[in-house]
Parts: sequence; structure tokens; C-alpha cells
Amino acid sequence: MGKRGGKKSGRGRGGGGGGSGRTRSIWQDISRENEKFERYYNEPEFLPEEEREIFWATMKKDLPNSFRFTGSRGHALAVQQRLIDHHIPEITSIKYEDQFVEPPTPISWYPDQLAWSMTTPKNIIRRFPPFASFQKFLVAETDVGNISRQEIVSMIPPLLIDARPGMTVLDMCAAPGSKSAQLMELLHAGEEDSVAQVAEQVKKGDVGPEPLGPEGLNDDGRSTGLLIANDSDYKRAHMLIHQMKRLSSPNLIVTNHDATMFPSIKLPPTTNAEGKTQNRYLKFDRILADVPCSGDGTARKNYGVWKEWIPGNALGLYSIQARILVRALQMLKVGGRVVYSTCSLNPVENEAVVASAIERCGGAANVKIIDCSAELPGLKRASGLRNWKVMDREGRLWKSWKDVEEHRDQEGVDGLARLAEGMFAPTGEGADLPLDRCMRVYPHQQDTGGFFITVLEKTSEIRAKPENTNAIPKASVAALAAELDSKKGDGGNSLEKLDSLDDLVAPDPEAQEEAAKNASVAEATHQLPYSATLDASDTVSLPKRDAGDLEEELPAKRTKLDDGSEVLIGDRPVHRPAPSMGTGIPDAGDSTPTSAAPEQLKKKGPRQEEPFKYLDPNHEELVPVYDFYKLSERFPRDRFMVRNAEGLPTRTVYYTSALARDILVSNEGQGMKFVHCGVKMFVKQDAQRENVCRWRMQTDGLKIAEPWLGPERTVTLTKKETLRRLLVEMFPKVNDDAWKELGEIGERVKDIEMGCSILRVEPTGEEDGLTERMVLPLWRSVHSLNLMLPKEDRRAMLLRIFNDSTPLINTTQKKGGNSTPTAGAEDEVMKSENAQLGEDEQEQMDTRETYTKDGDEEDRFNTTV
Repeated sequence: MGKRGGKKSGRGRGGGGGGSGRTRSIWQDISRENEKFERYYNEPEFLPEEEREIFWATMKKDLPNSFRFTGSRGHALAVQQRLIDHHIPEITSIKYEDQFVEPPTPISWYPDQLAWSMTTPKNIIRRFPPFASFQKFLVAETDVGNISRQEIVSMIPPLLIDARPGMTVLDMCAAPGSKSAQLMELLHAGEEDSVAQVAEQVKKGDVGPEPLGPEGLNDDGRSTGLLIANDSDYKRAHMLIHQMKRLSSPNLIVTNHDATMFPSIKLPPTTNAEGKTQNRYLKFDRILADVPCSGDGTARKNYGVWKEWIPGNALGLYSIQARILVRALQMLKVGGRVVYSTCSLNPVENEAVVASAIERCGGAANVKIIDCSAELPGLKRASGLRNWKVMDREGRLWKSWKDVEEHRDQEGVDGLARLAEGMFAPTGEGADLPLDRCMRVYPHQQDTGGFFITVLEKTSEIRAKPENTNAIPKASVAALAAELDSKKGDGGNSLEKLDSLDDLVAPDPEAQEEAAKNASVAEATHQLPYSATLDASDTVSLPKRDAGDLEEELPAKRTKLDDGSEVLIGDRPVHRPAPSMGTGIPDAGDSTPTSAAPEQLKKKGPRQEEPFKYLDPNHEELVPVYDFYKLSERFPRDRFMVRNAEGLPTRTVYYTSALARDILVSNEGQGMKFVHCGVKMFVKQDAQRENVCRWRMQTDGLKIAEPWLGPERTVTLTKKETLRRLLVEMFPKVNDDAWKELGEIGERVKDIEMGCSILRVEPTGEEDGLTERMVLPLWRSVHSLNLMLPKEDRRAMLLRIFNDSTPLINTTQKKGGNSTPTAGAEDEVMKSENAQLGEDEQEQMDTRETYTKDGDEEDRFNTTV
């Protein structure tokens, strides 16, 4: 089964449960019944008998749509206000069969009402025009990153992690990025106000040599924290980048590693009292382990769960999940917090994994399960299970590992090969583990999907025990062997790096042999080989975890089980012949798409990322830029970076946080797979005359630098109509008397020097004024002016602020839509400006087309309207 717009697979299936309306219509014919699935969750451990009927009735209904306002709190509230002031009143005025239509409603337990849900049936939505206007709003704001479609339950883990500015945070399995975006918002909480206060102090001269601001925002008001968002799949990592770049954070690094063996990250060394250099490694304050899972909690949207649910899905993922959680606890600071979550309801993937990881890390003395029952008031949840049964692949239920061993001794291992001791409720010393502090969210409790969340605190340093072969299959140590192989030739740092991994079990010869058959750790445990993933027109493209996170836009991960089935992680399994070795870990070739010959795939090497090279603060290209924008000496100049091996500022200059810089520099050439870091600050622009600064401020970087820019390049705007004119008309003239048509800013832009300027949109509270402060880049040419925004941003702002869908006017084009520019040197340069701006827009469009399935921008809300 291929991506929408691509070929179908040789298995002849149409599409995944989380895909387009076309795909969705195919799945409507599937019966939402599965005997083993229903029998397992009808066991008394899960729900009281009186709740089972409503549980299954809810599970068999379509999932309501939900979305979240994203970005800085101030901006998110401004976009939300448009929904409240304009769209909600229109929708609530609609009557259907003598009843008022229920509008979208805020989720009560989500802070500041920034998350909303909508249950209106499609037959009503398609019938009334206000919903068409609402749809345009949702699509436009989603395209520019102001709204994220996200399932309600997937919003919970970041809210419980308690991340704050100044913390180091790791999202181990981050793609597509909805939860990462929530974490990033937490790291920047309060930053806008803090920076504004510090900048005001600087203007008054009320400053000292040290950075100002409260704890965590003490980099002159900026957040000192860092988020590392990781995904083991290269292609999914780039979708993650696309999602996260919208937040314009210099405090983000995206990596591409297998979460079970996430490498330790070097920090700049320190010098001890004896003058000796000591190496340091990063420990995290918070870690989110939202792990690959069987996804049976998504049955309301991923209809394939009903057709393909088998017990082996959970059994085959248990060991991977446990390794990820143990690795998370190893990398955590003492006193730090890990949130473990899945969109599965199966205790084998949930309570069993939590108990196993805690046992490996030394028990409750080292790792504490946090009671979160009082957090997020209004969220209905159930307690974690203290006892449960395990279903084998034959559908038999087992109460304990002892029962399994007795049966094996008497009857043999048929159907029991994937069962392990750690999958059962803990006994002995672990029997008192308060697993009831784990959190289960059942679909019927508040009309959501199913989810599991546990919050763990590390109370002391740990040295994890080796994996118990009764608890986790022996072949899993192949992962370590692959990791050790990757460290060969690293200049003698292998032992040091191995020590930094804390306490991973050493490989044995059998594991080394097994590792040789697998191209990488990630291929062996989580996904298709990278070579196949990057060119997989015939691979199944289904969600990883929760269906609401835009996962329908991504390639699925799969892993092979001992019973011969391949599990699409987060969705339905696809049956395949059993591997000949019977190890439970497939060869890299086992998952190769049928459309590509193995020899062709082998020719495709791993993707090579451009290096990250930091510029000298006094680089000859940068010094004139500082002077042109009158950039305050207070703004750090040692964080500018380029992406080329020569370290030359040829086209784009990025800006990062200090900690991100230290990590990129310290780990260069150390085997870390960094795929993204930095916010575009300056982009080189053509200019008609000599002695004009050709480095224009990029919109993303402008938000960071704006408080520290001098007034010489500033244009202030307060009236709606002036902004509307700049949004609708590209390249309006300012020569002769044309500047008068630009109203309040006309005289200012008439006289300002050529090059990039800063447009400050200031709210006034007046009727003809605006309600939100904005900062946007302008480019002044010889005879024209242009607001340097991509077309989709212009359209979204027009729709949100003015309820206006007026077509944009490009004065560089002839009437009738002919793209040939009018004559004259000015128009040629304007054409160049337009082309360069279009490159930024085209980059976004290309990314979207790569990761959306047939390029339909409205598909993200196809189920809404």
C-alpha cells in the first residue's frame, strides 16, 4: 500500500486508516469487530462490567476532530480570538432539525483554552456556508503553523512533563512533531515579556555585565533551555523539521538516531582544581518517551485495527519499548522526569514496560512513579493496572509467568515463543510497585482515543542491569553490537563513549553475528532500512502512534515478530512469511519494497547532512550587517552559523542558542547525526546599487533580533488599511507621489535608505487599529517597497485579520496574468526580489508536497468539513 498519489503495493490494499477522505471511504466498509481484540479488553481488569457497553460503543464511533493553537502564548491567543469572535457566533446561529448546531468547543483541562474539539456530523457541515468559512480559516492557519491538528489525548504527555525555560529536554521518538511543538512552547514560556523588559532596561542603561532575566530566561530574557527532538527514521526526521521550523526556535536540535541506543552528547570540557581537563556529557531535565506501539487505542480512526489486531502486535514491541525507557532513565538527571506514553491500551506495552524498566534500573529506590491524579483537573482518567493477563498468539490468556512455564514443560512452546516474564504483573519485591499511579485514558470517558501515560522521577543515579533473557529476547543485544561497530575508527574514543552510555550490557558472539545481518540499529528494531524508506513508493504509509498528529503524512515503521508477522508500528500488521532465522529481528532486506531491486537500494548511501559551521563574531561579512541594523552590542554575536563545509556566509546565516552551539561544536565528527539546528536570521538579497546591505532579515530571525535593533531601519504601522494594502499588493511604488497611497507609512518609506527595513505593527485599541503586535521585514528598492512574506502567510493574515480572500496583486506582472516583467531596471530587480522570496515559499511547498499524500492542502481538515 503506497502513499496517496503513489502506487499501490503488490498486496493490493488501498490506504491507511488515517488517510484522506478517499481512503477513509474504503475503510468504512470494514466491520468494526474483532473477536480476540474484544475478548481481551472485556477482561475484568480493564473496566467495570457496567462500563463495557459504552466503551465498545464509543470505540466503534468515528473520532471527533481536534486542533490546537500553537506558537507563543500571545500569538496563539490572538489567533484563537478570531475563532471566538467570528466563526463561533456564525456556527452557533445555525439550526438543523430545530436544534442549534454544536460549535467547536474548548477542551476544559487544556491551559488557556488553546485546544478545541468538534463533533459536528459531516452531513451538517456540508450543508451550511459558515462551515466553509471556518474550513478556510483552519486550513490557512494550519499551513502557516498557527494551528496544529492533533488528537486530544496526544496533548496530555507534554503537559505532565513539567518542562520550563532553562531545562534540557529530549523527545526520543518525536516525529511528526506535535508533542515536540508543545515542549518547545513550554521552554519559551514567558520569553516575549522577559526579553521586552530586559531590552527596556538596556535602553535606560540599567544593566550590568551579566545576562538579565529570571531563572531559565537569564540570557537577556531569552530561554537558556534546549529541546533535542529525535526520530530514528531519516524521512520522518525531516517531517519533524518542517513542523518545528514554524516555531522559529534557536533552542532546537533535531537528530536521527535509534532511541534504544541514543548516543551520549558531549559538552565542552571543564578544568578541575588540578588543572586537568574533564569531559562532560549532557544529562536531561525532562525526557518524553512517546514510544512506537501497536496503536490499538486509535481504533476510532485507524480502522485497520479492527481487521488486523492480533496479540503479537504488543508482544513484539515490548522489548523495544522497555529498552527505550531504560535508555531514557539512564540519560536523565537525578530529580529529572520521564514521561512514558503510548496510544495502546495493552498492559504488555504499558504497565509491564514501566515495571520492567524500573526493575532494570534498581527498583523503586531509584525510580519513582509520580502520582499525577491531581494534575490537569477536568481530565477524566483511570488508574493503571496492578494485575493483568497476557494473551498469546493463539488467543489463550495467561495469568502468570509461572503458568506459562508449567505449560511449556508439559505441552511445549507452541504459540508461546514471544511471551516473556517481564510481560506479566511483577511479583516478589516488585509486587508493591504503585502501578496504579499510571494513567489510562479510555475513549468513552470524554469521547477521545485511548492513551496511556506514566510520569517517572529518577531519585538516584542508576546502573541498569543487563537484559534478562526471560524478560526480553536474547537477540535484542544485537542493537548494542551495531552501536559498538559504529564506534570503530573514532580516534580512540570508543571506551570513553561506552562509559558515557552508563551501563549497557556487553555483546556476546551470537549478538555480534546477528548484528552483522542488520544495516543499523534502527533497521533492526524500528523501521524499514533507510535506503528503502527514502524511496519507498510501495511501502505502507500508516500512522506511527496517534492518528491526530498528522501521522497520515508519514512513512510507517514496522518490525517483524517471531510468529512471522510484520507489525506496522502504530497501526495494522501486514502478514508476511516467517524469517528463516527465526530470531524476531529481520534482515535489512526483509522489508525492502517490492518496487525496488535490492541492488539498487544498496547503491543509495546514508544521507549526508551539510556541516554546521559557526562564524567568527567579527567576520568581514557580519560587521557591516551589525552596523546597518544598529544591532545592539548586547545581542550575542558568537551564535551565527552557516551550513557549508567551507564555513562561508554565501546565502543564509542562521542563529542558535549558546547551548545548541556548544553541542554542535563539541560533537562535530563524533558520530552524532544532527539533521537540523538554527533559525534563519539573514538571507542574501540582490540590490540595484552598490553600497547597499544585501543581507535582509528573515521573518523567523527578526522575531529574535527585533528588540535589539536600532530605530534607523524601523517603520511603524498602526492602521488596518495600511497593513491590508501591503498584504494584498506586492511591490507597490513609492517613487514620485505614489508613496502617498501608502497612508501613514508613506512619508517614512519614501525617504528610508534602500535595503531591508523593519515594519513594527503596533496595536492601538482604536476602531481602525490592530489588536496584535507584529514585526515583519520590508525591502526598499529604488522605486518600490515590498513586505517580505510568502504568499501563504499573506493570505492567512488577510483572512484572519480582515476576513478577506482578495487575490494578491503583483505589480511586476502584466495585466491578464502574463508573468513577463515590465521593462526597466527597477522591474528586473523587483522580479529578482520576487523570485528570491518565492524560493522560501517554494521550499515550504516542496516540503509539504513531499510529506502530504497527493498535495491536497485541505486534506488535513478533510474530516472536519
